[in-house]
Amino acid sequence: MKPIVQTDKTGCGLASVATIAGVSYQEVKKVADHLGIEVHDPQLWSDTKYVQQLLLHYGIVTSSHPTSFKRWDTLPSPTLLAIKWHKNNACSYWHWVVFWRGLNGPVVLDSKQSLQKHTRTDFGRIKPKWYLTLTFPQS
Repeated sequence: MKPIVQTDKTGCGLASVATIAGVSYQEVKKVADHLGIEVHDPQLWSDTKYVQQLLLHYGIVTSSHPTSFKRWDTLPSPTLLAIKWHKNNACSYWHWVVFWRGLNGPVVLDSKQSLQKHTRTDFGRIKPKWYLTLTFPQS
């Protein structure tokens, strides 16, 4: 799995979907547009329904409700994680990232454009709030 970098301010959800589905950011952006999901809608990082809808387009089902983060070693892999969770005017916001246990160990794939490295292992600095589990189609 390789990280896809977001090119829009609110594009972390789209980039996470692209990372999980193994497609380009532009492809997910086109699918989002077709589904009526606006890339500049701040609800992309304040509501789970958009990423759930996009992942479902690729046959990937998420848990219907978030699970509270407890410990890194108990996370399923891959997992869609909500980090940088905060409230603004009574609305919750977060940044979407993907947790994955690869051949070289666990990593967080972070789409934030300004990062020098999009594969992160600095788990002590990352503060997950909750996650969505993923179920992939049978091959």
